[in-house]
Amino acid sequence: MGIQEYPVGRMPRGRRNLITDVAGVRVGHYTVHQDRQHTGVTVVLPGSGNCYQNQPVAAAYVHNGYGKTMGSIQIQELGVLETPIALTNTLNVGVVADALIEYTLRQCQKDGVACTSINPVVGECNDSQLNCIAHRAVQAEHVWQAIDSAAEDFEEGSVGAGTGTLCYGLKGGIGSASRCFELEGRRFTLGVLVQSNFGSLRDFTVNGRPVGKRISAALSKQTGKAPSEAEQADKGSIMTVLATDLPVTARQLQRIARRAGAGLARSGSYIGHGSGEVMLAFSTANTRSRSGAAFETLSVVREDLLDAAFAAAVEATHEAVLSSMVHAKAARGLDGRVWHSLSEFDWMEKEE
Repeated sequence: MGIQEYPVGRMPRGRRNLITDVAGVRVGHYTVHQDRQHTGVTVVLPGSGNCYQNQPVAAAYVHNGYGKTMGSIQIQELGVLETPIALTNTLNVGVVADALIEYTLRQCQKDGVACTSINPVVGECNDSQLNCIAHRAVQAEHVWQAIDSAAEDFEEGSVGAGTGTLCYGLKGGIGSASRCFELEGRRFTLGVLVQSNFGSLRDFTVNGRPVGKRISAALSKQTGKAPSEAEQADKGSIMTVLATDLPVTARQLQRIARRAGAGLARSGSYIGHGSGEVMLAFSTANTRSRSGAAFETLSVVREDLLDAAFAAAVEATHEAVLSSMVHAKAARGLDGRVWHSLSEFDWMEKEE
């Protein structure tokens, strides 16, 4: 689609161009495709160990709060993760949270760690146009299977929590990308994973090109009907998960997470009233141990060197959105409407 000729940004990608280019990070999915249920769960594991016991430094940022994310308040207060991060549909947040609690209790029992309070972290998007969401198809065992299947290589597009999502009037899904940068002779990586379900087609932009207007015109010609104002509204939500191996504090990490909003803007979003933009971030470089010494020493990057991480967050978020759309397959909604994939359109033709 011309992305190699016109790269998304200027920074080098990681080896896989996935969030799992950050060492230790793994991603797993469980997908539900049954009758009128098209949904699922996606889980991001920050490491192979028990993150209730050894907690990665974390941050949460709410760009627009039209959403039902669980666990973000405690992350903002304490600056650490206690569980993996799970993504699902709006009405399954409670079930998925309960599954994360059970998973963490089992881990702590195995490791001999006392556990009396757990902060499960669950993000969501509303996939009700493709999925009969009231049936709440995602169950606890699906979360555990997603965790068990978590790996460095994982599928993007219409899978897991992205099975029923839409993006910029086309099919959305799970997308990921990564960027690498050097500071003082050391190489660092920042990766992003999105669950895309936001944006208006008329605003969709790729590398500065008004792609959405072209696609909208092509669809109008095909159907003989122009999209209504309601259909063109920027609503839905996008969950953005950032991971990095850069040593930072929770406050610095939130500064980095906020830059994901600029990546969304580059793709054409103005962060509409009915859209929830929530960013969750963690660093694998610093962890806080529950059983550690009274005083801890963390390695922290100098504040004025954060620009590289800011740029990486913007570029990786932008490309992750595009990747979610390119990898997604066209789908038919519950009302019979077909939601096309970005990969169907040859929009890189020369300007007239």
